[in-house]
Amino acid sequence: MTIGFSFRAAVSTCALCAAGVLIVTSPVAAAGRTGTDPGARGRPNASVPQPALLQHEGTQVRLRAGAPEAPKVSALSWVVADAGTGEVLAAHNAHEKLPPASTLKTLFALTVLPAFPGGVQHTVSAKELAGIGEGSSLVGVVEGHTYRVSDLWHGVFLNSGNDAVHVLAALNGGWDHTARQMQTKARALGAMDTYVVSPDGYDADGQVSSAYDLAVFGRAGLRNPDFARYCSTVETAFPGTGGGTFEIANTNRLLTGADGVTPYPGLVGIKNGYTTNAGNTLVAAAHRGARTLIVTVMNPQEGAGFEVYEEARALLDWGFDAAGRVDPVGSLDGLRPVAHGAQIAVPAAAPRTPAPPSDDWSQTGAIAGVAGLGAGAVLVGLRRRSRRLARG
Repeated sequence: MTIGFSFRAAVSTCALCAAGVLIVTSPVAAAGRTGTDPGARGRPNASVPQPALLQHEGTQVRLRAGAPEAPKVSALSWVVADAGTGEVLAAHNAHEKLPPASTLKTLFALTVLPAFPGGVQHTVSAKELAGIGEGSSLVGVVEGHTYRVSDLWHGVFLNSGNDAVHVLAALNGGWDHTARQMQTKARALGAMDTYVVSPDGYDADGQVSSAYDLAVFGRAGLRNPDFARYCSTVETAFPGTGGGTFEIANTNRLLTGADGVTPYPGLVGIKNGYTTNAGNTLVAAAHRGARTLIVTVMNPQEGAGFEVYEEARALLDWGFDAAGRVDPVGSLDGLRPVAHGAQIAVPAAAPRTPAPPSDDWSQTGAIAGVAGLGAGAVLVGLRRRSRRLARG
């Protein structure tokens, strides 16, 4: 591996850096009753946290007077949560263990992304590309070619490239080592439903996660501005052979507006996925006003292949409408300590292509959210017609 630091910037200075802030408040957590809590209707902000409902089956929501009903969606499991407070506004089978597909790459990024600065250069070997699952989505990593780590991360987040995941995992000490690290990371975050077998999310016996855990991973990822930058990038150039490049685009159609899916205003990302066993899965975050919401949608049972985006849209719309008019049914903080006083950075817009990577890796307690990405996607006119769904 060749180290190539230019020291031209300590921190990336892309358009994602103009920020406002939100303050994280204490979460609600415990165990308790099931279903909608009618006693919560008409009740102002409760001074004592109520028992969590997330361990129960079915849809869980506590509506106050005048709050809109939660939408009826077909996903086997879903969660709507506030990224700032960690409060879960509503959920359905939040802890049901299901195949996650490529949404598991959020945990992969949380685990491996801090290990290597984006400016590190690496020449790919044939061994590093061995063992990629049949039918996997690929970004086009080529044996013998030298890539920056930032290039590989673009391949992971935009194209869901399992080839890029394999190379990064090899740099990180190997496939099995990375899976064990991911497992440890999940437990440290209080994500108890996740079992990692294949770091790229490809279907594997016993590999599961949950809507709750994936929301935890998405929220944790947005604390890292580099994670936020990668997951919100609409399109960028990827190194090709002969010194050239080719364009790659994010397969999250709720971000790009491709294939006739209307982009969601203020969408941040985060990661979509599909495998035969998992169906369509999505972790998405959006910012509106002073609030950032995270939703997870796992395996819709109705509609066509893009129904996952429409169900996420319905849940985001409901969450922004219902915020402040529902009492939380649980918290994404789970077993973790509460981080009082942490901030959410709210950048003003997303670039068409990312800024050059930082050669020094910044660590921050801020959760980076991105506003106006749906509009940004419209401005770049990205209307890709790729009909292929990204596989694990």
